[in-house]
Amino acid sequence: MRLVVSEKNIAARRIAEILAVGKPKAEKVYSTPVYRFRRDGEEWASVGLKGHILKVDFPALLEREDGEWVAHWDDDRETPAELPDYLAAPPWPSPVKKPFTKGGVDLKTWKLASLPYLTWAPIGKTPAEREIVRALKTLAKKADEVVIATDYDREGELIGADARGLVREVNPDVPVKRARFSAITRGEIERAFSELGEVSDWLAQAGEARQDIDLVWGAVLTRYLTKVRFSGVGQPRSAGRVQTPTLKLIVDREKEREAFVPETYWTVKGTFASDGEEFTAGHVTERFKRRQDAEAVMEAVVGESEATVAAVDRSRRTVRPAAPFNTTGLQAAAAAEGLSPARTMRIAESLYMDGLISYPRVDNTVYPESLDLRAILRTLDGVPQYHEHVARLLASEKLTATRGGKEATDHPPVHPTGAADPDRLKPEGWKLYNLVARRFMATLSEPAVIEGTKVSLEVDGETFVTRGDVLVVPGFRSVYPYGAKKDEELPAMAEGGTVAFLGAAQEEKQTQPPARYSQGKLIQEMEKRGLGTKATRHEIVQRLYDRRYIVNDPAEPTCLGITVIDALSAFADRITTPEMTSELESEMDAIANGRADRTDVVEHSRKLLDEAMAQLLPRAGEVGELLKNAAVEDARIGTCPRSGHDLLVKSSPKTKGQFVGCAGWPECEVTYPLPQGKVEPVEEPCPVCATPQVRIVQFRRPPLVRCLDPNCATNVEPPIDLGECPKCAEEGREGGRLVGQRSPRTLKRFVRCVNYEECKVSYPLPQSGEIQLTGEKCTGCGAPEIVVQTRRGPWRICIDPACPTRPPAEGAKGGRKTSSRRRAKR
Repeated sequence: MRLVVSEKNIAARRIAEILAVGKPKAEKVYSTPVYRFRRDGEEWASVGLKGHILKVDFPALLEREDGEWVAHWDDDRETPAELPDYLAAPPWPSPVKKPFTKGGVDLKTWKLASLPYLTWAPIGKTPAEREIVRALKTLAKKADEVVIATDYDREGELIGADARGLVREVNPDVPVKRARFSAITRGEIERAFSELGEVSDWLAQAGEARQDIDLVWGAVLTRYLTKVRFSGVGQPRSAGRVQTPTLKLIVDREKEREAFVPETYWTVKGTFASDGEEFTAGHVTERFKRRQDAEAVMEAVVGESEATVAAVDRSRRTVRPAAPFNTTGLQAAAAAEGLSPARTMRIAESLYMDGLISYPRVDNTVYPESLDLRAILRTLDGVPQYHEHVARLLASEKLTATRGGKEATDHPPVHPTGAADPDRLKPEGWKLYNLVARRFMATLSEPAVIEGTKVSLEVDGETFVTRGDVLVVPGFRSVYPYGAKKDEELPAMAEGGTVAFLGAAQEEKQTQPPARYSQGKLIQEMEKRGLGTKATRHEIVQRLYDRRYIVNDPAEPTCLGITVIDALSAFADRITTPEMTSELESEMDAIANGRADRTDVVEHSRKLLDEAMAQLLPRAGEVGELLKNAAVEDARIGTCPRSGHDLLVKSSPKTKGQFVGCAGWPECEVTYPLPQGKVEPVEEPCPVCATPQVRIVQFRRPPLVRCLDPNCATNVEPPIDLGECPKCAEEGREGGRLVGQRSPRTLKRFVRCVNYEECKVSYPLPQSGEIQLTGEKCTGCGAPEIVVQTRRGPWRICIDPACPTRPPAEGAKGGRKTSSRRRAKR
């Protein structure tokens, strides 16, 4: 049997479908899906992992035995441990306190005193997915050959190397080959399996070095920031060798903005008309530094009604198509279309697994000569929206693609590999696929030509200038409209002619501070400074949002985010700089190229961290106080109406949920529930009861401003009688009425029968929009039907989400989501 090992189950299934003669048979080994099929007269099996099936971790305990350090692991293993001689060793002075034990150091206990030992602790691997490991070993025992078919990058190579190690634990002599591909399409998979190679140990070790370094840095710095002072409010605190310098970029930009001193200037714009068509032109002096100079222009042209066309200059400029997409380019372009980098990569991974685009984690911006550009165009011809553009390109005698500045040999730039159907993709999937497909066609298209016109107008000696741009040769713009400016066509004017002057206006303005980083720009800046990799940058940015170090897009640092950087910069500046991280990235590249040893690189990173901790640990008290104040500031919602203390967003240790509580607790016990969604403070208190208000931002819903007090009149809605309870009526129970109401505790709207204790009938209601009764019952389940007035119009719905007549959340296999609502007839 030949065993194919893929990174995910969906890839295992797709590869089996491509390689099989006939249809693969799906079964399970223990709880893991396996796809069996025949090919070339042989039995094959394809199994998918779940990414890293082995996890890295530290030992539970370090002990000193016979003068040597020994690591004790959770699975009762014991291994040697090498720690620097300058670290203190037992016996410890009495009394022994955590994290110290009689003979060593407990690493599971989060204590500041254990961090120097954690910095140098050995790293081990244990199964993260025990059932998958069990299934893989069972299959490997019967395998005559194993083919690793994980993603072709460092992470994929490391996952493949780990799988190879597990296979050889049970079948030491089995041949293990490597299939490398850039798309899950029939042609690419067939080629990859006909050109099998070996697993690259250098590439795997580079991935393992990154895994080890990120574990050590993340664990040590996160424990430090968490334990220096627990304030009881805010989000978990973390840091890392890439995360921290990235946050510093955002914080430094914010400080630039705060230090920016705006300069006032004045502009003068005139309004003109030619052949009845009005247009504006700015004074040739774009910015007047003195008000009196602008006023002098206004005085000079007052009362004038005609302008002379002093000059008409026309020129043409050529705009070349952009380079092919690599990961950073794709994320930046998608961010401009409203998709965050993290969301972009999730969608791109799905499109790749479905065989619609090539591998999305690439640095390359040059199509290799082996890539059949015409074949890809013929594939795109299967999408009706592209037929005209494809026909134009295929009619060309020669296809010449643009080239970017990065050329690599592992994967081609991101490009379409299959014909997508917009009716079978989710809207966000089609949006990203359309972007990739159009970018590919644009890279093969002719340049665009823009004709620019500059007109100078004289009004009593004062010169005004207007400009217009018109696309005269569409070129690539016909297929790739993203980022294009609208035509600004001027009315026809001839030099020496006259136009009507309708007056001028003076405006006072100020220079603007440097812009904050949008997510797309931040990803590009990270790449420029060598922070992270194509596969990790979007995860780093998302983690900064998750930790509440930054908010909004463009990214704005919170008080906590600024304080983390200020504290680390003050006491261990080097770990916040891109230079140190970039240095480690270069060393990991050297491992991948066989020029450096993994052990040496990891040890170097530990030394850098050790130096930083030697500076940070003595200042733990100062850092802790700074973080506490910052966390409180970010958690502040308003002022307690009873005690005057701050109202803070707090976390419940029992439910892990969040609520608003008074900072004066326990003397003041004022608390309020928090509605679901992102909550932002509002400056103005409630106009009815003076309690602070919050702005609630929920996915795909308009933001709502609500008073925190659930008993406030603004939150209380009169109950709505929706009619007879269908279950009570069926069971002959009297008095069963369905009543719509809002919970005073959670502020959620719902429907509940007055006989709820007996019939248990309850339904959710839309959380926003006016509810109107129809007096009609659903023909499918007997529940009431209502009309909900929303911004997009009225919608008629059955209130029972389990109604059998409601359309399913997902359509048929491969179908798009269908709405469970229908627009009400007006």
